[in-house]
Amino acid sequence: MLQEHPQGTVRFRVSQHPQGTVRFRVSQHPRRAQGDAPHRPRTGGHRVPQHRPRTGGHRVSQHRPRTGGHRVSQHPVYRRTMAGCRTQARLLASVVIVLAVIRQVSSQVVQAENVTVMEGKTAEIACRLHNYDGSIVVIQNPNRQTLFFNGTRALKDERFKLVSFTYQQLRIALSDIRVSDEGGYYCQLYSEDTHHQVAVVTVLVPPKPIVEVQGELVANSLASLICTVPRSKPPAQIRWFRGKKEITGVSSRLQTGKVFEITSSVNFTVDRKDNGDIVTCEANVPSVKGMKNRIDFPLNVRFPPVVKVQTPSVHLREGDDLTLTCLVTGNPQPTEVTWSRLNDTLPKHTEQQANRLILSALSSLDNGTYLCEAANELGSSADQYVLVVHGDFGWLAHPISLPKFLCDSDLGSYLTHEASGLDEHGEAREAFINGNESHERKKEYFI
Repeated sequence: MLQEHPQGTVRFRVSQHPQGTVRFRVSQHPRRAQGDAPHRPRTGGHRVPQHRPRTGGHRVSQHRPRTGGHRVSQHPVYRRTMAGCRTQARLLASVVIVLAVIRQVSSQVVQAENVTVMEGKTAEIACRLHNYDGSIVVIQNPNRQTLFFNGTRALKDERFKLVSFTYQQLRIALSDIRVSDEGGYYCQLYSEDTHHQVAVVTVLVPPKPIVEVQGELVANSLASLICTVPRSKPPAQIRWFRGKKEITGVSSRLQTGKVFEITSSVNFTVDRKDNGDIVTCEANVPSVKGMKNRIDFPLNVRFPPVVKVQTPSVHLREGDDLTLTCLVTGNPQPTEVTWSRLNDTLPKHTEQQANRLILSALSSLDNGTYLCEAANELGSSADQYVLVVHGDFGWLAHPISLPKFLCDSDLGSYLTHEASGLDEHGEAREAFINGNESHERKKEYFI
């Protein structure tokens, strides 16, 4: 280091020996022009001797220059000499401060690192050693109980394991860590002086939300859901989502020791279309990055059956086959459906398979209204299908025109509007022609 002074340059050097010894040297060089001889002031013909303090156990006497009757304190040479001494004194004080800092740094022969870990995981606690000379190294828990003594386990807790013990560090592992294990762990080195550092172990408890429903979810009623985080450290925040839309809940928390219990509730109206929708509860700790957990809760909305008969899209003729399908939804889902014909019994040639009704070789005798019914504990529902079977017109090769009413008693046949009634002009669109035999069934024709 260099220190500039009006009277010259003062140099001092600070160095550290590998064994810890600190050396320094202070010297002063007067300022003079290049080529000038050293300045030796004289006063009144008398020589002023140069001040050279003696060391090595001898007393250094104070030099008082003679000036031939003049006061020394007023002499310019004396003032310059005293100014230089004061400069050296200030520099010496700076050197002492530097030495104190170096000594403090060199004395930090043990270091500890703080650790943050999730509950149930493994935490590694390390005591780093500097200038280690084989002295005793001890790790203690927050209760100041000795865990390891120079690499040997002293506390009978199988969760503590020795990872490594070298001239650079003593490292141990604590598995299945708990909140009760949290605190300061002491790294202590016993040498000429006792040195210790504290490693602070912080245990985090991740939130694990649980969703429950109050009562039953019934269509067209108010649903109440509760999300609970039994344990969290730090305290978690709860947010609700229905699909991608966030909904507002009401939260509360309870602290037990270092752990928090968080509860949030939300209310909304549901109908049968909401059955199976997902409501999400998300618990996160904003102060810890990535400390978040969420649970999806499917809505189980109960509702009475909804019944729909799937109908064919073509006109049915005599001899065709027909399959009717009864589509039923409900919660709980009805396990059985019932088929019937309004004001009549089912034809003998019909067959029921689960929710299907099969009618083969249709005839006009099968005409009627067919009902499908289903029920669960919340109610029942039904849907119907009206069957109309059209007759065979094969004998009418071409359309014909007939009067509105024709009766031939000799032939024993007649024409009637019985099937489809009259149109707006009183003309028959369809008619039944009956034979003269009482057992002959009606036949339908387009006219």
